[in-house]
Amino acid sequence: MKPDPLSPAPLSPTPLSPAPLTLATSPRKGRDDSQIRIAIVRHQPRRASCGWLIAVIASLGVLGAGAIAGHLGAAEPGLVDSPPATGRSVKTARGYMVPYESNLPGTDVKFSMQPCPGGRLRLGSPAGETGRGDDEGPVVEIEIQPFWIATHEVTWAEYKQYMGLHDKFKKIQQAQLLPVNDARKPWIVTAPSKLYDTGFTFQLGEDPAQPAVTMSHFAARQYTKWLSGISGIEYRLPTEAEWEYACRAGSHTAYAFGDDAGPLGDYAWYFDNAKDTTHKVGLKKPNAWGLHDMHGNVGEWVLDEYSESAYAKLGAGPVTSEAAVRWPTKLFPRVVRGGSWDDDANRCRSAARRQSHDDDWRGEDPNVPKSPWWFTSQPSLSVGFRIVRPLAPIPESWRTRVWDADLPSVREDADRRIDFDGRGARGVATPELVETLRTLK
Repeated sequence: MKPDPLSPAPLSPTPLSPAPLTLATSPRKGRDDSQIRIAIVRHQPRRASCGWLIAVIASLGVLGAGAIAGHLGAAEPGLVDSPPATGRSVKTARGYMVPYESNLPGTDVKFSMQPCPGGRLRLGSPAGETGRGDDEGPVVEIEIQPFWIATHEVTWAEYKQYMGLHDKFKKIQQAQLLPVNDARKPWIVTAPSKLYDTGFTFQLGEDPAQPAVTMSHFAARQYTKWLSGISGIEYRLPTEAEWEYACRAGSHTAYAFGDDAGPLGDYAWYFDNAKDTTHKVGLKKPNAWGLHDMHGNVGEWVLDEYSESAYAKLGAGPVTSEAAVRWPTKLFPRVVRGGSWDDDANRCRSAARRQSHDDDWRGEDPNVPKSPWWFTSQPSLSVGFRIVRPLAPIPESWRTRVWDADLPSVREDADRRIDFDGRGARGVATPELVETLRTLK
């Protein structure tokens, strides 16, 4: 049998070490928290602290340590030494977190990130909240560490760069460059197979500014691994607690803008105003932390496995956000957060949860095995994702969990599709990938 290049290393959960945090804030009338200052980044960014990636890749002999350091030693986006004169900033022991915009390496496709301060979240909804689901309680207090989160969902412009790796990895293989082997195992990623039915996936459009949809949980996590590897900056899906914390943006009401659903159309695309389709990201009002479409456009994957009784199992708290993660132990259900174009107003509340069902969502996939990267049936047309970047490094023990196949069945399906069916592809996501693709051009 062929070696299994996707098999993860054994895991031993290790909690993150919380980074010291203070906030540069100013009082805001009518709220019991504070409003974080907002800024355009014009200050000298700090240098990236990506020694972990330099060491890993250099030890593999993929690149010389000097070449890797040159790539990863570039200015670290979103972290500056002094507070901006205006706008949002979050003071931490490492400097001031600020909003930033970055390119997908090797492309002119941009994405933007917003800082979220550390703090405490009351995860869930109170018993009296209108539209509340039974799975939204009891309310539990969660301690959140600072992170950046994408201003909006990953768009088709962004996701198609990952989709395009299918053909690019095959060309690299034909040119006998960047061989996929055990030495490069930590940064092996899969590229999704070509779409079985483009008519379904692009049924609502494929405008570059529309949110990407119908990707599996595994594919979304592989996207974040690919981006982390080629950029030298660690990205992943948010935890469920991080997602709700960012959506609330300091609020304690049913929606980030209050308890009344009346203004929802100003902030979200949902059943009453979406006209049965997704819309370009960022057209509606943002929340207080600069985030668009959290209450509606498409629902969003988070890391957690779904359980109706998840909050009760956490106790009263406070619980760290790391300890609160429910690592998946089965293919589904997993948590999808945020309202979508297909949801009624009550399903767009900050605390609303829904669950995936992979068998139903792949119901029209005729392949055996079914694609580990794509769904073929509703309601997957209303599911996408957005990325986060934690301030603290992702622990070594977390990396396979947040990036790779987390079940043997997923790993086996991906291997079979790639190695025996010729569908999908496998390659190495390191800074050298970007340079190799430039060479092939």
